[in-house]
Amino acid sequence: MGARNQTEVSVFLLLGLSEDPELQPLLFGLFLSMYLVTVLGNLLIILAILSDSHLHTPMYFFLSNLSLVDICFTSTTVPKMLLNIQAHSKDISYIGCITQVYFFMVFAGMDDFLLTVMAYDRYVAICHPLHYTVIMNPRLCVLLVLICWLTIFWVSLIHILLVGQLTFCPGTELPHFFCELAQILKVACSDTLINNICLYVATALLCMFPLTGILFSYSQIVSSLMRMSSTEGKYKAFSTCGSHLSVVSLFYGTSLGVYLTSAVTHSSQRSSVASVMYTVVTPMLNPFIYSLRNKDVKGALRRLFSRAASCS
Repeated sequence: MGARNQTEVSVFLLLGLSEDPELQPLLFGLFLSMYLVTVLGNLLIILAILSDSHLHTPMYFFLSNLSLVDICFTSTTVPKMLLNIQAHSKDISYIGCITQVYFFMVFAGMDDFLLTVMAYDRYVAICHPLHYTVIMNPRLCVLLVLICWLTIFWVSLIHILLVGQLTFCPGTELPHFFCELAQILKVACSDTLINNICLYVATALLCMFPLTGILFSYSQIVSSLMRMSSTEGKYKAFSTCGSHLSVVSLFYGTSLGVYLTSAVTHSSQRSSVASVMYTVVTPMLNPFIYSLRNKDVKGALRRLFSRAASCS
């Protein structure tokens, strides 16, 4: 009964990126700016795709889902961080922390899955162009996204149910700016062996399988491009993959950077700073990557702004 009460009354303390009072206004302004750019940029991508019939294709259907997930992904962590800075507080309730852990895992996993589905879409478009519309039909596209959501919902729920069995000491400190599962397990007062095993297995399956799928898709795409005789055809085919490949490199590059930083250094502050790259910076850059490198998206955005201007 005592252990149960210990969990119920616990309040975690998020130490954030820095405890220097002079840096807090700078951090608040920086993260608020990045958050607003992320939300606005991804919303514009979604609106452009919804409003332009030319973009009602599988590739842009997956892109709109990715933009929605990026908004939710950033909204899971940044608003609470901004609220704590503004209120000069480090507190986050037990329920709030567990909720943040759950949705962080859901949206991070969805990012991973959607990038894999998008790689498959590019593989079919380039390697099997004549059968593309038959294979990537609307029903399959919706089914793939639903499978991704259901899979990550249940995997994340299993982790949360296991965390619910742990006990925590009152006033536990988390050396991070948000609640992350790995950090939660490190500060638990009870045995976390089962939790860690599930975490490693889930990470291996949910990261390695999607990454393997992406690498396989692009190996087939490169092989197909090598067989093309037309230079113009090669450029056109590769240009459709350029934005996706950039986002994949950014997502996995920053995630790997966080992992290596955590493994090499014992400084929790450096690990937290590295985490900013894939939790805040990557979702912010994705709209720019897709809009700057994609003439269809740029055209849709121009038409969207023109309609907005004519209505005002």
